Amino acid sequence: MPKTAAPLLQISRIYAEDAALELPRGQDIVSRWPDAEIVPIASHWQIPEVYGDEANVARWVRIKTEALVLGVKKSVVTRPNGRSADFIAPSTANGCAMACAYCYVPRRKGYSNPVTVFANIDQIARHLARHIAKQGEKATPNQCDPDAWVYDIGENSDCSVDAMLSANVRDLCELFRMTPTAKASFATKFVNRDLLEWDPAGRVRVRFSLMPHAVAKVTDIRTSPMSERIAAINDFVDAGFEVHVNFSPVILTPGWVEEWAALFDELDDTLHPRAKAQLACEVILLTHNEQLHEVNLGWHPMAEELLWTPQNQETKLSQNGAVNVRYRYGLKSAAVAQLETLIAEKLPYCRVRYAF
Repeated sequence: MPKTAAPLLQISRIYAEDAALELPRGQDIVSRWPDAEIVPIASHWQIPEVYGDEANVARWVRIKTEALVLGVKKSVVTRPNGRSADFIAPSTANGCAMACAYCYVPRRKGYSNPVTVFANIDQIARHLARHIAKQGEKATPNQCDPDAWVYDIGENSDCSVDAMLSANVRDLCELFRMTPTAKASFATKFVNRDLLEWDPAGRVRVRFSLMPHAVAKVTDIRTSPMSERIAAINDFVDAGFEVHVNFSPVILTPGWVEEWAALFDELDDTLHPRAKAQLACEVILLTHNEQLHEVNLGWHPMAEELLWTPQNQETKLSQNGAVNVRYRYGLKSAAVAQLETLIAEKLPYCRVRYAF
């Protein structure tokens, strides 16, 4: 068991598809928790006692701590992106052991979303290797990276936590380590120091998500404290990772400008020169969802006092057709400009890759 696994994960039940149990990765995962009850399931999407039942709101965190789902990913597809990454790689996991109040994944999986690990990692890795080879060298620099094709490998989960559950993340990072034309990328809110032993040779970009301490204490549940994330950046750079930061989500509280200024000062005071020299960031303002708002009222209403501010928000239709809310256009554009100005003042070496 990785040394960073407790107390975030105390797996006592593994809901498993038969096909996943037949694969080597599935057998390896089960062996990590020999005392866990194995519960056979037909599909990792259909487990009423885990998600899809409103009564589970009261057991939200407990389910995340104790339950693990083991499945086989049916659709192994790489999608174009163009924002944070050039491509979104097939997920090797879905869901999260953490419980950030603004997380979009529960909108699709129901009222709780423990981690589902996909056991068909070999199929996923072969697909990615073929996709990378087909791209060839990157001829035109863009906001994702000037030289390499960037693949986000953690769209629906947190890879730092996933790495405590299986070797899936490390297998993909090894693939990119041996690939001179591409690099892996994932955002994280958890400091997993086991990753420092991986020797990624600059082919893996870790994006630590950061926000002001006071807001994080309310919204970032079961995550690594903000100062711990900031302090880890130097170590990850020294270990061969490219490290960027996500200023995300930006939540417009009454004192948000002063709070972000203090965070930028802490970042500047902590990073060593090599970390500063390679730093870049993404700025993402909060997007929320009425269904998630209703769920949150059942387990963490204090967070909704910060997240749900209808007087400042308007309806937004997302790329996947979901109806969300975001800050009103004029308010949002002014906040983005204000943050970019603050970054230029406090962190002049930090390139803003994109902001929205």
